Amino acid sequence: MPFLTHQQDSLVYYTASVLDDAPGIVHGFSTRLGGVSKAPYDTLNMAPNRGGDRPAVEENYRRFCGVIGADPMRPVLAHQVHETTVLPVSEADAGKGLWKERDFTADALITNVPNLPLVVFSADCGILLLHDPVAGCVGAVHAGWRGCAAGIVEKAVQELQRRYGAAPENLLCAIGPAIGLCCFETDGDVPQAMTDALGAAAAPYLEQRGSKWHVDLSGLNRQWLLHAGVLPEHIDTSSLCTYCHPELFWSYRRVGGVRGAQCAMIALK
Repeated sequence: MPFLTHQQDSLVYYTASVLDDAPGIVHGFSTRLGGVSKAPYDTLNMAPNRGGDRPAVEENYRRFCGVIGADPMRPVLAHQVHETTVLPVSEADAGKGLWKERDFTADALITNVPNLPLVVFSADCGILLLHDPVAGCVGAVHAGWRGCAAGIVEKAVQELQRRYGAAPENLLCAIGPAIGLCCFETDGDVPQAMTDALGAAAAPYLEQRGSKWHVDLSGLNRQWLLHAGVLPEHIDTSSLCTYCHPELFWSYRRVGGVRGAQCAMIALK
C-alpha cells in the first residue's frame, strides 16, 4: 500500500496507508517544508540538537504536531547513537528532548501510554513506525545501516512483545523515506555486515557496481520485520529516496553535517 502525501498551508508530510486505517493512533513522517527555521536548517527542522534557532524548532513541533493531531508539549525524542537500545517510555518521559533534558540514549522508543508521541530522526537513515492495535502499543525505530545490521528492528518487535504483549502478526509497520538503492553507495563492509546478520536473505538488497556496492536499506529493514514475524501485507514502505529529493528532505550524504533533520512520529490516542 502507498504512502499518502498531505499538505496544510506550506507544511508537507506523509502518512502510511497501513497506519491510516488504525483508528487508535496518530502518526506522520515530516519533510523539510512548512516550518520557520532559517537556512541551512530551512524550514521544518525537527532536531533541536542540530543547531540553528531553538525557538524555531519548538514552533516547528507545534506546527507538525498540530497537523497530525499530536500534543506538542509531550513528544519524547530519541537520542540516536546507532546502537540497539530499545527504550520503554513512560509518563515521566513526556517532553524529554524538546522541553526537558534527555537522560537516555536510545535508537528505538516503545510505549503503551496514550498521548505520548514517540519521535525518531533521519537524514538518510531508515525510520520505522510500529503499532499493535490489539495490544495497544506503538514503537518508533531509527535504523541506519549499523542499527539495521545489528538487528534493532527485530529487537524492537521483540520488546513490544515482551513488554506489552504485542503479537508480530498483529503489528502494522511503516518504513519511511530513506536513502535508496540508487544512491546508497558503499564499500564492502556494509554488505558484509548485512550478509553476516541476515545470511542469504540480504542478497536481493545488495548490488555490486564495479568496485562499489549499492544497498537497499529500506528493503533490508523490511526483511528484518519479516524475520521477526510481521506479515508482509502489514508493511508499507516509502519509495522516496532522501538523497534524490533535496527539495523534500535533508540528506547527510548530500550536504554533510550542517543541516536539519526530518522525523517520524507516532502516538496512541
